[in-house]
Amino acid sequence: MRILVTGANGYLGQGIVKSILDTGNEVIASDFNLTNIDKRAEKIESNLFQVEEPYEFFKKPDILLHLAWRNGFLHYSDSHINDLPKHYEFIKHMFKSGIKKVAVMGIMHEVGFFEGRIKEDTPCNPVSEYGKAKLEFANQAEKLCRQLSMDYVHARLFSVYGPGDHSWTLVQSCLRTWQEGGEMELGECSQWWNFLYIKDAAKGLAVLLEKGVHGIYNLAGRDTRILREYVEEMYELCGSKGSFRYGIHPQLAEKNANLIPDITKILALGWKPTVSFKEGIYELLHCL
Repeated sequence: MRILVTGANGYLGQGIVKSILDTGNEVIASDFNLTNIDKRAEKIESNLFQVEEPYEFFKKPDILLHLAWRNGFLHYSDSHINDLPKHYEFIKHMFKSGIKKVAVMGIMHEVGFFEGRIKEDTPCNPVSEYGKAKLEFANQAEKLCRQLSMDYVHARLFSVYGPGDHSWTLVQSCLRTWQEGGEMELGECSQWWNFLYIKDAAKGLAVLLEKGVHGIYNLAGRDTRILREYVEEMYELCGSKGSFRYGIHPQLAEKNANLIPDITKILALGWKPTVSFKEGIYELLHCL
């Protein structure tokens, strides 16, 4: 299969490109800067928000993996909502090029607050504007694909971590601070949480491209526990250097939501996470 990956130079994009290539499929990688992309991939440097008819550049792929998204949770602006029509137009262009399957990266912020186990059909009530924009895009993109008789696969990711992640994330901030012997000021960290290592996330997306059918799939780890347990494990793995205090920072919009994802659906496709949190942190520490 020939798979077009937009946003290929992003944090997750680089890993998924390699995972797809390792399965023997071809990749057309599209983004602003592709210097870090696997050399086996075909590379097209472009901006889908500026190109009039981007499908002309992409040489007839079979599947679209659409990762491109402006900024992120902490850098949300109205540009996300304003960009949505351009995403829909892009999918229409891909339909014209003959693509029959569209896979999109969703995010845990779509769900919002929910006390129990989060399944694919759990009602979504996002709190942050970022989560609202992601959910709106998912709903409209699914409807559009159904109208065009295209398969739509929505991978809802839960707290992916690993090399290349944003410096402001909890994992990156804790490891960097404690390696320097500093003090980490935290929120309450009393909610249930789930982490998934970047390599497992990339392999999960590769499986969804091959075997996923129309609908949502939760993509998360199997290890769900109180966030403080993760924090204290990272502290020990850093040699218990420095210090930390809970309850200093107020929670952001959805940061005190419980994350208890149910991954039964994707496990049935033959994927499972293989990197433990301890193993992932050790690997990440060697990259910092």
